[in-house]
Amino acid sequence: MTVTLTQMACAVLETADARAKTALSRELAAQWRASRDGSIAPIAIGTAAPALRPARPSKPDLLAPRDVPRRKPGTPQGRRAILHAVAHIELNAVDLHWDIIARFGHIPMPIGYYDDWVKAADEESKHFNLIADVLDAMDCPYGTLPAHAGMWRAAEDTASDHMGRLAVVPMVLEARGLDVTPGMIDVFRRATDEPSAPDAVAAMEVIYAEEVHHVAYGSKWFHFLCGRQDIDPTQAFHTLVRRYFHGNLRPPFNEEKRAEAGIPPDFYWPLAEQTG
Repeated sequence: MTVTLTQMACAVLETADARAKTALSRELAAQWRASRDGSIAPIAIGTAAPALRPARPSKPDLLAPRDVPRRKPGTPQGRRAILHAVAHIELNAVDLHWDIIARFGHIPMPIGYYDDWVKAADEESKHFNLIADVLDAMDCPYGTLPAHAGMWRAAEDTASDHMGRLAVVPMVLEARGLDVTPGMIDVFRRATDEPSAPDAVAAMEVIYAEEVHHVAYGSKWFHFLCGRQDIDPTQAFHTLVRRYFHGNLRPPFNEEKRAEAGIPPDFYWPLAEQTG
């Protein structure tokens, strides 16, 4: 039986173990690339009906945001907590990128759309493994510490709104990563007493460089859909973020990297005091 891309996406979403999920993600991304360069038969997009929530490992324990312990970057425990939180974000991102393929496969999109999100899912899988390897070296494997339970809320809220998903996940949540990652890199550069600090820095530098592209994919396809519907992208973005984003857009913003990703200041500055 021929497997479609949306079925491949569901296979990743239905895999619970973190390492197994990322391994399957990378394997299927390689298959997609092979289908695109002619090495194997073309893979159809298809349609699917993914569950509202992906399968997840039994650990970490998921806590309400207010109950997650504060991370103190000046301590070894705090630095482990920072990396554990990054690993949790990256694992969620793997599912988010496969979910946008599976959940919205019924919406006709150019083939480049699928190329972008498969590549993003592949890179997020690599990012998780890089950080998980550092955590293993620190004797703090992923799952050891509690994690944020609200990471998937944006996906649930936008499960029936394609443009809302593009606005909130890559253009808000992943764009926030561009704002905060340089500070985290600096934390580990200063941690000269931490044997695994150089590996943490190297991993986060890879993440920082590649996350710009993921934000750019969101911006590119958001603008594509706005053009298809002949609507103003800035106003549409403001409306969707106010509708779906349950938080505040807080400066400072990494304006250089956001601009590189195709998000100008008039997208996010007007929302800095208006979301909630």
